[in-house]
Amino acid sequence: MGKTVAEKILKLKSGGDARAGDIVISAVDLVFVQDTTGPLTVREFEKSGLECLVNPQKTVFFLDHAAPSPNRQLSTDHILLRRFAREKGARLYDVGDGVCHQTVAEALAGPGDVVVGADSHTVTAGALGAFATGMGSSDVAVVMGLGKTWFRVPETIRVEVSGRFKEGVSAKDLILHLIGLIGADGATYKALEFGGAAVAGMSMSDRLTIANMAVEAGAKVGLFPADDVTRRYLEAQGRVGDYRPLAADEDAVYEKTISIDAGGLEPTVSRPHTVDNTATARELAGTKIQEVFIGTCTNGRLEDLAVAAGILKGKKHHPDTRLVVAPASRKVLLEAMAAGYIQTLVEAGAALVTPGCGACLGIHQGVLGDGEAALSTANRNFKGRMGNPEAFIYLASPATAAATAINGHITDPREVL
Repeated sequence: MGKTVAEKILKLKSGGDARAGDIVISAVDLVFVQDTTGPLTVREFEKSGLECLVNPQKTVFFLDHAAPSPNRQLSTDHILLRRFAREKGARLYDVGDGVCHQTVAEALAGPGDVVVGADSHTVTAGALGAFATGMGSSDVAVVMGLGKTWFRVPETIRVEVSGRFKEGVSAKDLILHLIGLIGADGATYKALEFGGAAVAGMSMSDRLTIANMAVEAGAKVGLFPADDVTRRYLEAQGRVGDYRPLAADEDAVYEKTISIDAGGLEPTVSRPHTVDNTATARELAGTKIQEVFIGTCTNGRLEDLAVAAGILKGKKHHPDTRLVVAPASRKVLLEAMAAGYIQTLVEAGAALVTPGCGACLGIHQGVLGDGEAALSTANRNFKGRMGNPEAFIYLASPATAAATAINGHITDPREVL
């Protein structure tokens, strides 16, 4: 009997067999925290009696959620994380380096790795063929000291995507459609494994977007095969040596298979206050929006900024709608500057903020006012997510976001392309 991608990775890392439902002890290749979960992780590590990091160069601290820090307490937390990383020899990505999940993809994770992070969107690295998942701060503290953890091997749902995206439709629309189809708990503690002709043609940016949001359907991991797209991406990052091919066996056993025709999708939006509350942008046309936010670990990559700049070139955002842009990493910012995308966005009236999480989690750089509505390229629209429980958040693709910024209300991007 063949194995799924999740089963293959956990078999390799546990040194024994791994079938859905088994409990395995797995080696961990990369463990990381960020500046909202990191302080608790450090304190738990220090209380545990553990003294040394088992693999300091594969233990990583990111200052990205509050970057730069907006208040005294968070600045003090940054001091704690910098001190701990320095004393223990861990790697530190400081303010301005970018979102942890983007940097993990660019520089740290590879096919077949097991990646554990104290952040639910650790699943993003599944785009590279890594078994990447979020855990609580206490569990992550133990991984830092022991280099291993336990997993229940998840059952796998195969998502078979055929066809090709039409103009104005992208990977973000696909994953929003899927979550709307199966619900926010439709894949709880399952592996979502993506394949099919459309997936084979997807860029790594597309795959990262989809893997990032797998957790919004409850999934433990969101996994893609490691193929030529993966190899070319790693080569472009100067890491071709990290590549190894990885795919499910032809006779792998799945809990079920979901088939989606990419060519039949429309620009899709998640309405407040749950990600699975979806509708098409066409159905929501005319909904007034006071802030458009383009960025985050879901859609802050170079390709996303290119799409937005292409739509906004020579235009201005609506006078009643703010436009905030946060590149996902320093590397993305530099590349977007070189390509002219940043100039185009700034000329369109965008407020450019530091590479990092920005307005996404509601600490700073775009907190909403009472009764305001935002359209964001992020991954969550829960009540209070962008800093105000009296506000409303819609989620959409960079194309829909850019079109909405121009008109001041939710707009199907096909109307302006």
